[in-house]
Amino acid sequence: MPEQLDPFLQAFRGSFTSALRWPQLDALWVQLRARADAGWYLYAVGEPPPHQPAERDQVLAFVTEIDALLRAEHDEDYCGIVYADDLGVPTLVKIYDPNNLGVSCGFSDNPPLPGWVMSLLPPCDLPATRPAPKGRQRWWRRIFG
Repeated sequence: MPEQLDPFLQAFRGSFTSALRWPQLDALWVQLRARADAGWYLYAVGEPPPHQPAERDQVLAFVTEIDALLRAEHDEDYCGIVYADDLGVPTLVKIYDPNNLGVSCGFSDNPPLPGWVMSLLPPCDLPATRPAPKGRQRWWRRIFG
């Protein structure tokens, strides 16, 4: 399926709101736990995308574990590294790895990928949608023409 027609990729590139403060993240977790059986795909970016939605218990365990990881490793008085398409009724959530943030906010032509994604749409392989860095393309072309 061409990239521009992929519903997940269109949603992934859409508008998102940050759970800037820890209480906002708590409220987002409440929403996700309440809809744990909605058919969430749990995607660790860099791993193969899942083909099946997670079971309710897997979603609940993931939310608990990712919350603990974020609080332990993102030693800030704000959260700001979890984004949802709608904080009140999320359908796609991007969770950035506190140990690999780059520039997760603001504008960039090539923003970093999140560490994890929760989506009601089946995800595509996000790293495969990224072009190789220009220096690597030149290197490859120099070798293989």
